[in-house]
Amino acid sequence: MTSADNDAQVLRPQGDFPAVGLGRRMAAISYDALLCVALMMVTTFLYKLVWMGVVGEARLRQLSESGALDADPLLSSILLITLFGFFAHFWTHAGQTLGMQVWGIRVQNANGTAISLWQALLRFVVAIASWLCIGLGFFWSLYDTQKRCWHDLYSETQLVRVPRTNK
Repeated sequence: MTSADNDAQVLRPQGDFPAVGLGRRMAAISYDALLCVALMMVTTFLYKLVWMGVVGEARLRQLSESGALDADPLLSSILLITLFGFFAHFWTHAGQTLGMQVWGIRVQNANGTAISLWQALLRFVVAIASWLCIGLGFFWSLYDTQKRCWHDLYSETQLVRVPRTNK
């Protein structure tokens, strides 16, 4: 256990929870995907609004119609950072995105503490790589005895099913 582990927030409820299977993971991912699309739409709208303020509406329309804004690297970078911020915030604070809350799953360290920002970054990057490999990183969980995906293995985190709590 490192000193960072000593400072990590203990997640509630505590306990020895079962690993999450691929089906439940995909259900939570589907739910979160809807939220992420909405987040990217709002972010893109705000980005375009700023662009309009800088270059004017007519010039922005001209750039857009000519295709000059297609595959905009700045917008792509902002969207990627925004998505990471979404996941990192939820994973490092409560261990659950909104989709994970709905499906009763949580990402955590083996000792039941919240993951670090570095672990969140590793999970995020390797999960993208898993999708780019036609989902192989996710299907890996079907063969792993602890139902871990590539991003679980690489970030040394685990996805567990937590019992519903009455608040």
